[in-house]
Amino acid sequence: MATDSWAQAVDEQEAAAESIGSLQIKDKPEENGTVANAADSSSTSAKPEAEGETKTTDDDDKEDKAAQSLLNKLIRSNLVNTTNQVEVLQKDPNSPLYSVKSFEELRLKQPLLQGVYGMGFNRPSKIQETALPMMLAEPPQNLIAQSQSGTGKTAAFVLAMLSHVDPNNAYPQCLCVSPTYELALQTGKVIEQMGKYYPEVKLVYAIRGNKLQRGMKLQEQIVIGTPGTMLDWCSKFKFIDPKKIKVFVLDEADVMIATQGHQDQSIRIQRMLPKNCQMLLFSATFEESVWNFAQRIVPDPNIIKLKREEETLDTIKQYYVLCNSKEEKFQALCNLYGAITIAQAMIFCHTRKTAGWLAGELSQEGHQVALLSGEMQVEQRAAVIERFRDGKEKVLVTTNVCARGIDVEQVSVVINFDLPVDKDGNPDNETYLHRIGRTGRFGKRGLAINMVDSKMSMNIMNRIQDHFNKKIEKLDTDDLDEIEKISS
Repeated sequence: MATDSWAQAVDEQEAAAESIGSLQIKDKPEENGTVANAADSSSTSAKPEAEGETKTTDDDDKEDKAAQSLLNKLIRSNLVNTTNQVEVLQKDPNSPLYSVKSFEELRLKQPLLQGVYGMGFNRPSKIQETALPMMLAEPPQNLIAQSQSGTGKTAAFVLAMLSHVDPNNAYPQCLCVSPTYELALQTGKVIEQMGKYYPEVKLVYAIRGNKLQRGMKLQEQIVIGTPGTMLDWCSKFKFIDPKKIKVFVLDEADVMIATQGHQDQSIRIQRMLPKNCQMLLFSATFEESVWNFAQRIVPDPNIIKLKREEETLDTIKQYYVLCNSKEEKFQALCNLYGAITIAQAMIFCHTRKTAGWLAGELSQEGHQVALLSGEMQVEQRAAVIERFRDGKEKVLVTTNVCARGIDVEQVSVVINFDLPVDKDGNPDNETYLHRIGRTGRFGKRGLAINMVDSKMSMNIMNRIQDHFNKKIEKLDTDDLDEIEKISS
């Protein structure tokens, strides 16, 4: 595969944050607040807020969908072990539904089959089983697909693009639009890997900064880029003849519609394409806004949805510990560590300030601690998670930025140093479920311990307990033997 050399020369971010050992943030116990998004900040370590700072709402790790999606791509070394069932809605309900159990059944070109196996795919994932026959069908079929990160959907649409390309024609035939440059680059890497044995097919990135001479026509068959630049290349600069495009992929649709202007630009690109162009749209979520967008982009689609996975707390034992202050919570944490053997633990705090303080205190006690918060750049977060996954640190202290989608098989204990609340101070039941769901993975038993330090947090915990109809027991010394069995 050939790519632009500039893309391969992108500088690597600093591998990790500054050493936690230097963090000694002493501060008064704080009220539960919300934490600010600094995902785009260049800061590499948690910094205490100014003395007397009273604003907590500005310190929230607000959800950055593009950053979270990129983080999931960076830390996925294997497909996720999902139990979701796939629901298929066909544009022609009378048409037989085809699915495949092996890549050979797809009758792929030999270089592509080599590329698939070279990437470590032994058999199609759940979404690939159903999506690939639709994407590779003749005549082409349009598709709207819901697929979480790690289910193999990027490899699926990349395989579709590579299959539909005619390498003898030196002009763009497939367009893939991603919401950010970083996400486009990740897709490009998959194309490089899968097309390793298919060098006749070439790739170019349509992103700001890749300057081309006016009047030139692209000879690469696949173009990956962001909506604004892709639109300019199709209409303003005429680098691409949109009437020759066979496949149009719109990836990360839910991230796309959260970004100013991307919806309109994507729709304008789609309107330039021929009527027989295959439209493929992928999204991790299917909220109403995503549906409305998808139906404007993709005419007469087949639809693949993931049935909502029934999340259960049955394999997770839940306790709470009564304390009176942040310092007492820390002491209870140390006592817990002294009493039981813990393989690996994740500790959730409400603010970056508390997370930084706690990481520093644990480090001084001699624990191998990693700190993860929203002010780190995505590449730094990925490096921290990899170190934790590899067992180089036993404890990961984090804010909600890490609550979703991170599977570490060795995690036996999740500790809510602060209970999760929304911006109005009400229990955040969904976040609670995602947090403690980091343990009890892969069919194993898990343990969740909640720190309660006030009447307000006790009320929050009782409401969480009522919501899930699942008793959270007070932790007594008599329970330690049971906890030891679960956690070690």
